Amino acid sequence: MISEKNYLEVNRNSWNNRVDAHVKSEFYDMEGFMNGNSSLNEIELNLLGDIKGKTILHLQCHFGQDSISLSRMGASVTGIDISDKAISKAEEIAKTLESSAKFICCDLYELPENLAEKFDIIFTSYGTIGWLPDMEKWAKIVSHFLKPKGQFVFVEFHPVVWMFDDNFEKITYSYFNVAPIIETETGTYANKEADITQSNITWNHSMSEVINSLIKNGLEILSLEEFDYSPYNCFNKAEAVGPKKFRIPQFNNTLPMVYAIKARSKSSK
Repeated sequence: MISEKNYLEVNRNSWNNRVDAHVKSEFYDMEGFMNGNSSLNEIELNLLGDIKGKTILHLQCHFGQDSISLSRMGASVTGIDISDKAISKAEEIAKTLESSAKFICCDLYELPENLAEKFDIIFTSYGTIGWLPDMEKWAKIVSHFLKPKGQFVFVEFHPVVWMFDDNFEKITYSYFNVAPIIETETGTYANKEADITQSNITWNHSMSEVINSLIKNGLEILSLEEFDYSPYNCFNKAEAVGPKKFRIPQFNNTLPMVYAIKARSKSSK
């Protein structure tokens, strides 16, 4: 039975079920990645800047492409994810590429029980926080693992996007975190035709919920940006308007699709 109580099991199974289809998909372009292409986008690269010599904790890293891309830029990277199958694939790819990136499989909220290190930068991006029920606990994890004056770089799909049905024809969900959203889907965002079916339990998080959770846990917001495009073609009926820029055509440039936060730990811990 699918219920909020077993969301960890449901969502772990969901992500385990996607790994093979994602690795084989054009969306993730494994051939290009293995030949040296970065999986990172302009939005996060601009926020990260020069990371050579920095230690980075990458939260919800899936099968490690972004983690390895960060390590290629000279950072010492640790990626974590709930999916044991994704982490196994990440370790396999890192070994093949002789990458120094390290990986840990665990629930994000239990990370303090699995990792003792503090980091210069914490990074997480695109479709991550919707899988977590509690932003206060999430922000506590970010605060806990940042070094004094360490930076948090966060890029996420805009909560307004998640209000719509899959085809962006009507408002279906609340902007606010009022209840878990329990769904079953066929295919996956990386390959809509993939012969897989999985259940998901997710939550919508308003920008005020996210930002206030960070502020309450000792982070100083340095910048907040919103973007009228997605760098990924992962939404139904999206159309390209430029290189790595996709919009929902009936909204053109009027719909916020991504936002980005850069914050800094104020703690002297």
